[in-house]
Amino acid sequence: MTIMKIRGIQKSFNEQQILQNAEMDIKHNSRFGLVGNNGAGKTTLANIIYGSITPDKGMIDTFNNNMNIGYLKQSTEYSIHELENPFSLAENGLFELSSHLGLNKDVDWVDPDWEKLSGGEKLKISLASIWASRPELLILDEPTNHLDLQGVEWLIDEIKTFKGAVIIISHDRYFLDRTVTEIIEIEDGTTNLFHGNYTAYRKEKEKLYEIQLHQYGIQQKHKQQIEQQMANLKNWSEKAHRDSTKQEGYKEYYRMKAKKMDNQIKSKMKRLNQELEKNEVKPPKEEAAVRFEFQDSRKRGKRILEARDLSKFFGSRCLFEKSHFYMNHGESMALLGTNGSGKTTLIKILLGEDTPSSGEVWVSETVRIGYLSQDVSDLPPDKTALEYTGLTDRESIGRARTIFANIGLHEEKLTVPISYLSLGERTRIKLVMMLLDEIDLLILDEPTNHLDLASRESLEKTLMDFQGSILVVSHDVYFIEKISEKLLLIDNGKISRKEFGMKEFNNQKSSPNLSSKKKEEQLMVVQNEINAIVGRLSFMNKDESGYEELDNVLAELLKKKRELI
Repeated sequence: MTIMKIRGIQKSFNEQQILQNAEMDIKHNSRFGLVGNNGAGKTTLANIIYGSITPDKGMIDTFNNNMNIGYLKQSTEYSIHELENPFSLAENGLFELSSHLGLNKDVDWVDPDWEKLSGGEKLKISLASIWASRPELLILDEPTNHLDLQGVEWLIDEIKTFKGAVIIISHDRYFLDRTVTEIIEIEDGTTNLFHGNYTAYRKEKEKLYEIQLHQYGIQQKHKQQIEQQMANLKNWSEKAHRDSTKQEGYKEYYRMKAKKMDNQIKSKMKRLNQELEKNEVKPPKEEAAVRFEFQDSRKRGKRILEARDLSKFFGSRCLFEKSHFYMNHGESMALLGTNGSGKTTLIKILLGEDTPSSGEVWVSETVRIGYLSQDVSDLPPDKTALEYTGLTDRESIGRARTIFANIGLHEEKLTVPISYLSLGERTRIKLVMMLLDEIDLLILDEPTNHLDLASRESLEKTLMDFQGSILVVSHDVYFIEKISEKLLLIDNGKISRKEFGMKEFNNQKSSPNLSSKKKEEQLMVVQNEINAIVGRLSFMNKDESGYEELDNVLAELLKKKRELI
């Protein structure tokens, strides 16, 4: 059953048209993913559907005029005062929902200390309150920003069982793949419908691109053939005109011949224009190319940081204690832990902005650290992007302009105050500041928040080629699966280093655990094999035939041993 019809929606801001023709039919059980580049109009359309913005043209027809719409906005600046009476919501399971989301802190609902809550905790309370209000239509704008993996999995399960329609604006490919069955793409102000999840949408887009490119190629070849024919006729016509003025007795013949050819040219031109007007195939639109290019990292010593017996307490509350870990040059690590486990606090300790309660952290003096925080509200709102760089010499400003252009911030965005820019554009400004420096260690706190899909994929490729070290906190499962080779896991008050990445971590979680006895047996077998190979290698020289092959086998066995441990 269709609960809402949207037709011919148009919306402009300051003479810039954002939406030209937005259309969609929302059914009772619809699961839409709303995608498009930053600034395409996704949030504008969401606000129009919600009723907080009025369209310039078009209509929205709802089956129920009193439809309850729950709208989670794209912001960390949620306010407890925007929530309905929490006690009435409690009857609908607000506190239970908050618990499912992993919000274990005691919240004073009558007079909450809202400022002390993190962005993730505010989002969880807002999300839980929206859910508890029992909406018929849910609009979720970047709902996984600031959610930990536990919260994301809970939200995926809830959306699957939700008895109503859902519209999700998200750049989280993993989340979209797990939750939506249709994609609405906004491109050039117009909506296009694709059936399937995000991966199916990308495949269909690529197929349509190839088809259009092929048809465009055929059309261009046909056009060139007609134009070549017209060029030949034109040459013959010009020759006939010249001959008609030279050869006595044949002037009329050549004049008629030239006129006939002129008519043929006009006829072919008319047919070509009619054909193009009726069946013209335009060249397929190239996706915006986004390039992140970090400076080559300078070579450093092997170990760049190490923590010994690290502990952090806030009053009687323990985040982590007696933890030891290290990081080597060139390693890519993902920092995992639930909201409130201490990820942001650990980053502050590594940056020297906070001190541990006990223990110590050693960071190499020669390491240059670049830090991207998830908060984009700390940028000066009145400054322009160029002013914020602080650059004054012509050469550096020129390089900065090039980098800005490479990541999709063109000249018109560089000369307006930062307050006029979207959250995604502000994130890009922060990335540019890091790109301008020669960085050895990148510490990235939710780097894909507010970045569109093309930018996320470009950032992935760049980080995979980055020669320095990376420590990343992210809820984007696809992103950290590609980036991470090692993990730092905060669990049960301990920080531990894991010798595998996110993919292996997820595989371990999804596969049944081996019994302790079976693990011990396998470990014994692997250790015996290691001992045998070490013994053989001790009698061989490095340049001897077979040494390298045995050395590789040993490396695999050591890796297997670490996994078993």
